[in-house]
Amino acid sequence: MAVLVYPFLLMLFHAYVSEPSGLDGIGAVIALALAFTVPIPGLLVAGRTEVSVGVRRFAYASVAAPTLYVFLGVVQALLGSTLPDPLVWCVLWLGLATLALLSGRQQAGAFVTGGLGRWRVAHGVSGAILCLYVLFHLANHLTGLVGPELHAQVMDLGRTVYRAGFIEPLLVMAFVFQVVSGLHLAWRWSARVQDRLRTLQVASGVFLSLFVLGHMNSVFIYARTYLGIPTDWNFATGAPTGLLFDPWNIRLVPHYTLGVFLVLVHLLLGLRVVMQAHGVQERTVRLIWRSGLLACAAIALAIIAGMCGVRL
Repeated sequence: MAVLVYPFLLMLFHAYVSEPSGLDGIGAVIALALAFTVPIPGLLVAGRTEVSVGVRRFAYASVAAPTLYVFLGVVQALLGSTLPDPLVWCVLWLGLATLALLSGRQQAGAFVTGGLGRWRVAHGVSGAILCLYVLFHLANHLTGLVGPELHAQVMDLGRTVYRAGFIEPLLVMAFVFQVVSGLHLAWRWSARVQDRLRTLQVASGVFLSLFVLGHMNSVFIYARTYLGIPTDWNFATGAPTGLLFDPWNIRLVPHYTLGVFLVLVHLLLGLRVVMQAHGVQERTVRLIWRSGLLACAAIALAIIAGMCGVRL
C-alpha cells in the first residue's frame, strides 16, 4: 500500500535537505515528488469494477493520506503522545486495510437506493455560498508571493467580515454541514464504481471533508485553545523554521498544495455538471474543464511557492 510509505518519503526528503548538495538535492526532489503521488493508487483502485465495496472505500480514504497525516500529527500533539507518528500511521492503516478486506464483496445495490437528490442540492447550494469565503482565502494566500505584510493586510480586511460575532459561527456550521453532507454522498456513491470524473469528484470530496475537519481542529482547538497563539502567516508557514526544513512541517507542503488543487478541481467538477445540465455544448465544457485544470494546478503551485518563501 502506497499510503504506508508516505511518512517515510517525507522523512527521506528531510534527510536529504538537512545537508543539501549535489545528488542530495535531486534525491530530495524525487522523495517529495513521490510523496505527492501517494493518493494516485487509491484513485485508480476506486475506479476499478472488480474491487469490493470495502476496498473501494478504503481506496477513497487513502487518497486523503496527505491531509490525514497532518490531522494525525496535530491529534498526537494534543494528546501528548510519545509514540512516533509513522508508527501510529502504519498501525492505523494496516487495521483499516484488514477491515476492508474482511468486509467481503458486499452488494452495491444495498447502498445506492434513492434519496440523494436533496442531499446533492443542499450540498451544492451550501458549497456555492462557501465559495465566496474559499476564493477569498485562496486569493489572500496568493498575496504571500508579494510578502507576509500584504498577506496580513488582506487577511485583516477579510477578518472584519468573516470573524464578526455572528458570521463566524454561521461559517463554521456551514462548513460542518458541507463535511457531513459530502461524506454522506461519498459513502453512498462509493458503494459502486463510478465513471472517471465522478470518481475524481468523490475522491476530492473525501480529501476536502477531512481537510476541513483537520483545519478546524488545528485552528480552533490546537492553535487558539491549546497553544493560545494567533493563526496568522507565521502559523500557516511553520515559522521560524519554515515548511521545507522542519521534519514535522514538511508534511504541510503536500497537505496545502493538494488541498488547494483539489478544492478548485471539486468546484470545477461541480461547474461542469451545472454546464451539462443547462445544455452547454460539450466542446465548450471540455475546453473549460481542461483549461480549468491547468489553472487549478498553477494556483496551487503559486500558493505553496509563496508559503515556502518565493517572492515576486
